[in-house]
Amino acid sequence: MIFAEVTLEEAEGAILAHSITCSGERIKKGTVLRSEHLSNLRAGGTERITVARLSADDIDENAAADILADALLDHEWQGLSRTAPFTGRVNLIAESAGIVEQDVARLVEMNKVDPMISCATVPQYQQMAKGGLVATVKIISYSVPKDHLEKACALARGAIRLRRPIMKTAALLISDTEGGAGDKGLSAISARLEALGISLNTVERVPHDVKPLAQALERFETDLVLILTSSATSDIHDTAPAALRLAGGQVSRFGMPVDPGNLLFLGSLKDKPVIGLPGCARSPALNGADWVLSRVACGVACDGDSFAEMSVGGLLKEIPTRPQPRRPKSKR
Repeated sequence: MIFAEVTLEEAEGAILAHSITCSGERIKKGTVLRSEHLSNLRAGGTERITVARLSADDIDENAAADILADALLDHEWQGLSRTAPFTGRVNLIAESAGIVEQDVARLVEMNKVDPMISCATVPQYQQMAKGGLVATVKIISYSVPKDHLEKACALARGAIRLRRPIMKTAALLISDTEGGAGDKGLSAISARLEALGISLNTVERVPHDVKPLAQALERFETDLVLILTSSATSDIHDTAPAALRLAGGQVSRFGMPVDPGNLLFLGSLKDKPVIGLPGCARSPALNGADWVLSRVACGVACDGDSFAEMSVGGLLKEIPTRPQPRRPKSKR
């Protein structure tokens, strides 16, 4: 691409680099200059303007954004739609609720090809609502070389998709103690499930003891089971994890490097996932349970590596009502 200040005689067919107002008419940057534009500029006293002119091997910004967006969506079940290109930009939109799964390494390499070729996305496994903005493709200048675009497309092909929830029903088991929280947080948990298109079919309250918890777990037939204990789970052998094992299930994980949300546990029963919610799940504020719930609901495995990866960016906003805030009160 040639970018330079030229006389009006040299500007026809070039791209205006900076918006300009002349004789009451505003000509926006990016406009391909025609003879009538130049006549108005000349009548207004303008003699020279800054323009961009495409080289023989350049691809126009809108065409380039269009091609790159198509490459990103080249996947049999990507779950995304796209906008028409405008000023070198195409947005990728979630077609339904779900989480965004990306080939991060390839997207990083794609963004290294040429500074003028960019694709900004939401974080990996970000939960989305229908219509949410997942990514934006932007050709930063007015064109890019064809060979650079082809290299970027090869790296980007099928690199972004939306995983939809595969679970439809859930049960919530609440353990109860005298003076405990009771049903507090039920609306927040229901809202989380609703956002993923999951129906909360059953809510059952039982005493905070291993045997009644285990008996209740054995009765559930939903796709997913959530446990919210009156007293926070503080060890993998505590009441709720022990009840899950007594019911014939297993506990695969206790604790996670996300705060708030440290005291979550994850397991399974009858080949169905069971999530032991931390106390912060009673609040609608974002916490570690949201990350685990959305991944499990969408069929993404949560193993040791994925929990460790959550640590980077896992320091979430403080909840003012937490009983043990991160920063102790001053003794003064």
